[in-house]
Amino acid sequence: MEFIGSFQLFFFIFMAAMALLYMCCSLINSFWVSPVLAYRKLKKYGLNGPSPSFPLGNLTEMKKKINVKSSSSSVGQPNSNIITHDIHSTLFPYFARWQSSHGKMFVYWLGTEPFLYIADPELLKKLSTEVTAKNWGKPAVFRRDRAAMFGNGLLMSEGDDWVRHRHVITPAFNPTNLKAMASLMVETTTEMLDNWRVLIDSGSQEIDIEREITATAGEIIAKTSFGISYQTGRLVYEKLRALQMTLFKTSRFVGVPFGKMMHPKKTLEARRLGQEINQLFLSIISARKKSIRESTPQHDLLGILLKQSEQGGFTKALTTQDLVDECKTFFFGGHETTALAITWTMLLLATHQDWQDQLRQEIREVVGDKEIDVNMLAGLKKMGWVMNEVFRLYPSAPNAQRQAKGDIQVSDDLAIPSGTNMWIDIVAMHHDSALWGDDVNEFKPERFKDDIHGGCKHKMGYLPFGFGGRMCIGRNLTFLEYKIVLTLILSKFSFTISPTYCHSPSVVLSLRPSNGLPLVLHPL
Repeated sequence: MEFIGSFQLFFFIFMAAMALLYMCCSLINSFWVSPVLAYRKLKKYGLNGPSPSFPLGNLTEMKKKINVKSSSSSVGQPNSNIITHDIHSTLFPYFARWQSSHGKMFVYWLGTEPFLYIADPELLKKLSTEVTAKNWGKPAVFRRDRAAMFGNGLLMSEGDDWVRHRHVITPAFNPTNLKAMASLMVETTTEMLDNWRVLIDSGSQEIDIEREITATAGEIIAKTSFGISYQTGRLVYEKLRALQMTLFKTSRFVGVPFGKMMHPKKTLEARRLGQEINQLFLSIISARKKSIRESTPQHDLLGILLKQSEQGGFTKALTTQDLVDECKTFFFGGHETTALAITWTMLLLATHQDWQDQLRQEIREVVGDKEIDVNMLAGLKKMGWVMNEVFRLYPSAPNAQRQAKGDIQVSDDLAIPSGTNMWIDIVAMHHDSALWGDDVNEFKPERFKDDIHGGCKHKMGYLPFGFGGRMCIGRNLTFLEYKIVLTLILSKFSFTISPTYCHSPSVVLSLRPSNGLPLVLHPL
């Protein structure tokens, strides 16, 4: 018996030691061996960049607070009379430094994850030629990190899943469905403007436009795409905004093995918010299913998704989790892109009164005193130029990410190995004087008068909605809402920049003003 007991103890210690050894080997492999081998492979393929230090990669340098002395020095200065649009070196100082050393294509590391940085439109053209939309992947590190916010919705899905989701969602944005949304956009925006007039009459001429526009855009997407009330839509918006801040406004270690364990409170908070948002959309979906049984189904985004979840068509039906993930993706993307575009437009018009006057005159000529009709909006040519210039200077999506799902032979001496993540720096290309000329950081909407690419020397240098087959599916919805909201605002108010405004653009997934946008409004 004594021998058996000793043997069992020895066996237990041996197994514990083996488990510990396995864990240590796994850690060593994750933290050092695997990334070092990947680093050597990338160098062999001709890809270089700043030297990483594993397991943090280049994160230490990226997190350094460095004062950037350039023409962007007025960014972040309150009460400055000069607002510069030269924002790249302020938003991404590390990329600006590495560009000067390594050019417009190099490899940097988020922890143990290699990323190919791209700010070269010619390279993007070659990649688009070689790889179809279906065969692009999304960086696994971001898919995991952002799962609470987007799940496996269209933004993060890959391969056949992406094709299936795209096929299901596309009909929601056809011209007939978009036209049906216009009246709700007008109604919701008019309510916001009526509230502004009440605030002004009570003595509050200064209004935070960013907050107001974002809330109204959330209400518009809630009504037009999901058929839900203002109260429910506001609750979803607030939860998504809180999740956005939790995920992207904190100093985290994305790409570092077990990085989430370094910020356990934020990790748990993000998980909790994600679950609460899931439950909200499950209740919205359940209520819609019940209403469909009792009345005629609605042809909005949610109605189309539900129809596909029950019928399937030539592809397999969407699961309940698919529905939730698409709802999260489009509620966030559907209001964020448009709201930020209108916000930045109002900043630029507040500081360029001549263009504010030109747009107002165009609205008088095209719309006049009549109710807004969708067919009129195409006549707002100058507003289209302004919109394009806003997306150039302040793209709502400041970057795009891809992952190579197979080796990509770019040229005889350059190949991108399978599994390589890619970070496309849209802000850098939109502010590249080699592509746009010496006036690259000036607000000049007329550059788009006779050229949809704004005179850019390479058509892949202007990517406000991404590129290739994975371009933003909701861009026509953005165009429609942008013109309707801006037309109504310019018809009823003029506005100037508030002395309290501090120009401090920041990236919190999207490109937004850090301190809101206080404007002084004057009723017309």
